[in-house]
Amino acid sequence: MDYDKLVTEMRRLALEAGDRIMEIYGQDDFEVKSKSDDSPVTAADEAADAIISDGLRQTFPDVMLVTEEQAATHTAKGDTFLIVDPLDGTKEFVHRRGDFTVNIALVEKGVPTRGVVYAPAKSRMFFTQADGQSVEETGDFAKGQVGATKAISVSDPDNAALMVVASKSHRDQATDDYIGKYSVRDMTSAGSSLKFCLVATGEADLYPRLGRTMEWDTAAGHAVLNGAGGAVVRFDDLTPLTYGKEDFANPFFIAHAPGVELKEG
Repeated sequence: MDYDKLVTEMRRLALEAGDRIMEIYGQDDFEVKSKSDDSPVTAADEAADAIISDGLRQTFPDVMLVTEEQAATHTAKGDTFLIVDPLDGTKEFVHRRGDFTVNIALVEKGVPTRGVVYAPAKSRMFFTQADGQSVEETGDFAKGQVGATKAISVSDPDNAALMVVASKSHRDQATDDYIGKYSVRDMTSAGSSLKFCLVATGEADLYPRLGRTMEWDTAAGHAVLNGAGGAVVRFDDLTPLTYGKEDFANPFFIAHAPGVELKEG
């Protein structure tokens, strides 16, 4: 894989998709439909998916592609592939809360190695460079040229005073009970894959997810966290979370800075 080419293309497509998403976000009204699992889908999901999947297929025709909005891709088999969630956090989008992202990632041998997470309503972009180091880009987000970036790195946490991030839309008692096992300094909530990015930048130390997610929800954020020195492990046995699983469904997991002393569930 040509990582320079890949990162350039993923970044550009994320920005183009973000522009289209924001056009629809700015409308007075937009249709919200329900998929077979009762999750919402909008014209923004579909338009962003078309931009990204068409671009990836044109540039990387020989690489397996999995995307949330195309059910036909969900039966693909392999451990190396591109994976896309064109609009992660559709509920945040529908309720106009801004915590939604464009997620594009490369998985190699079951591990997310390169990814981009773009939050267009918050003007935040995180991605892995060709060398695997994660950065946050600041500036105008020009499509043809990367602007100013800063390397990001996970925290060196104080286990007596942890900062925890939890889901804004999927918080439940089981999550609160697990968080209660730690000495917590403060908590914040965020939607979509931004939670991974808050751990990657050191803005949070720990993100436990005791709920259903799919690989397209997590791969890009996982790649960014990996490139910032963090880790994502299964909740049940604390082994690394891997990709290319049956139906692309994830078990419960914990994203964390390595210095966090993880508790058993």
